[in-house]
Order: sequence, then C-alpha cells, then structure tokens
Amino acid sequence: MAKYLLLKHYRGGPEPMPGSRTPMDQWTPEEISAHMAFMDHVADTLRERGEYVRGEAVSPEGTFVRFDGDGRPPVTDGPFAETKDLIAGWMIIDVDSVERAHEAAALLSSAPGAGGRPLQEWIEVREFLEYEPSASE
Repeated sequence: MAKYLLLKHYRGGPEPMPGSRTPMDQWTPEEISAHMAFMDHVADTLRERGEYVRGEAVSPEGTFVRFDGDGRPPVTDGPFAETKDLIAGWMIIDVDSVERAHEAAALLSSAPGAGGRPLQEWIEVREFLEYEPSASE
C-alpha cells in the first residue's frame, strides 16, 4: 500500500474542459450542496474500501510565515498566487497502486458543478515519500 495526496485546485492543471468550470461562487446553494454531498459520498466509498485516510477543504486566504532568527517571525499576506494555483482541498488515500490512485482521482474529478454537470477538473496526484532512517542516524 502507498499513500497518495489528491489535490483539488480552485482552478488549475492542464486545459479545462470547455464549459465545465463555472466558479463555485456563482453556483446555486443547491449546486453547492450536491457537490459537497458527492465529495462525502466519495470519502465514504473510499472508507468502505479501506483506502480513505483523511481529507479537508481549505480556504483561499492564508499567510506566509518564515523563521527569521530571534524575535517575532515575519508574516505577510498571501498567498498571492494566481487563483488557478490555489489548493481548494485535499484527500489522502492509501491504495495498492498508482493506477488505483488515478481511479480515485478520476472519481473526484466527476464531482457535479454548475447545472449538475461533472466538473471534469484536473486532480493532482502525488505519492507520499517514505523515509526510513538508517541505523547510523
């Protein structure tokens, strides 16, 4: 088994499918509810298969913080990346193969959007690295 991170972007990835992406702030309350119910259904399906680890939606707002020596760390507004680069949410799955991770990502990509049409959004799939320290560490 390997863990994979499935990243949902506000907008992003290669070319979107024509007409498949109306911004969520333009969806009706019913369309938002249907989308969220579908996301819960995907999580439940993966949970039943023993593949779901965790998932969360995230806000587009945030801050950047870094270590800057002694004293208060510098904090700045941001990120100011283009909207298409912002992460909307993520899901961690633990599956037998990268092919299975791709199947799960494709299922997420079929979430309904405006008008109930599948979003066909790109889902970024990234495998978690496993680090095992050597006996000398």
